[in-house]
Amino acid sequence: MGQEITRTQFEESDFIAFRQKLARETTLLKQVIERNSCSKQPPVAGFELEAWLVDRAMRPAPVNKQYLETLSDPLASAELAKFNFELNCEPAPLTGNVFGQLHERLERTWQNAVRHAERMDHSAVMIGILPTLAQSDLHLGNMSEMHRYRALNEQILQARGMPIHIDIHGLEHLRFDHYDVMIESATTSFQTHIQLPLKWAHHFYNASLIASAPVVAISANSPFLFGKELWHETRIPLFEQAAETGGYNGAARGPLHRVSFGSGYLRQSVFECFEENLGHFPPLLPVNQDTDAEQFAHLRLHNGTIWRWNRPLIGFDADGTPHIRIEHRTPASGPTPVDAIANAAFYFGLAQNLCEQAMQHGLPLTFPAAKDNFYHAARHGLDSTLVWSDGSRHRIEQLLQTEFLPRAVKGLQSFGVNASDIDDYLGIIRQRLANKQNGCGWQRRYARKHQHDFAAMTRSYLKNQNSGKPVGEWQ
Repeated sequence: MGQEITRTQFEESDFIAFRQKLARETTLLKQVIERNSCSKQPPVAGFELEAWLVDRAMRPAPVNKQYLETLSDPLASAELAKFNFELNCEPAPLTGNVFGQLHERLERTWQNAVRHAERMDHSAVMIGILPTLAQSDLHLGNMSEMHRYRALNEQILQARGMPIHIDIHGLEHLRFDHYDVMIESATTSFQTHIQLPLKWAHHFYNASLIASAPVVAISANSPFLFGKELWHETRIPLFEQAAETGGYNGAARGPLHRVSFGSGYLRQSVFECFEENLGHFPPLLPVNQDTDAEQFAHLRLHNGTIWRWNRPLIGFDADGTPHIRIEHRTPASGPTPVDAIANAAFYFGLAQNLCEQAMQHGLPLTFPAAKDNFYHAARHGLDSTLVWSDGSRHRIEQLLQTEFLPRAVKGLQSFGVNASDIDDYLGIIRQRLANKQNGCGWQRRYARKHQHDFAAMTRSYLKNQNSGKPVGEWQ
């Protein structure tokens, strides 16, 4: 959910002043991009992992303040709910044995987090939606004690002018109203970042849109919400509906939403996303900061309140040069550290190959087809069919075997990733495909065999997770 702020109450003058600074910084970013003054460093990869704290009954445990204070890890931070936390990692150049490095870093950080939770008589779980979560857990008393979240809650509800309405049709139907943004905390993800030279960035963004469907299908890990069996990756409709606010003039259900697949392919540069941010989305957190425009503080804060599933970010190299990153937000958290890194390897490789194709020959799909593929894959996972470049629908299993995995290999080779890393981490994706078992598949099979005993399922999931075996091997 982003950086902390210092205030929760705002006046009209705050919004006016913030928008003026946002407009100035957006104009400056356009000039920086047109002058090609962004970082030219080769690709760098990183990630953020969101996770849950649970008690011995496998119920969400709202103890992240004490947990994080005593964990004392600068790479760990609070999330929206008191039973969630986030882990980051030091980025690494996307070449050589990058995935072995990232895996080692995540494993070390995760095992430290797990041991610390156990010392508090709790457990840490990486899973998209906790199966034992109840709607009654999602109240303001369980919101993390950060100004940012209080302010977002007030601003989103004020922008909507109505309760948050959730209506998800999957294998079952779940429909209810909620009265605060805590419903967003039901979704936890594994978010990858890639820093890119400017000349690639908008092509890689477009490629990421196409790659999102196979990535969300192979990594699906969120089939249940409040006891209902819904989409293979229920996080997708849940998060979109939980923050359903549109653009100006009260257009809460307008054509552009703050959580979305995006409005189209980029034509010239990633600036088009920031231009859309300025033109279509009112500020939610108008915290005016005493910073130089070159730091893009207001632009970055505003961008942090617009949650595209693929989102361009502005950051800075160690020498202060601005750089472009693409954040990919579709995979669920978990099921294990090695599964998460395998998801990253698959995404980076596939998107890179599609990016190279786009730069040389154009994109293989129209934007509406890529968008339709994404939601179909989120709903049906490894049972879905996708439209591909011939205009026909194909079973995703076939496309993974004949198109997506071979493309991912070529993309990783293009980055200069070691053959052993490619074989190891894409081998985990192949294993999932061969056994037709990702996190969603395992959860559904367990629930059906054990009469939907979600506490027992979460306990078994946690045992498997702590074994370190990738989900494709779980019994």
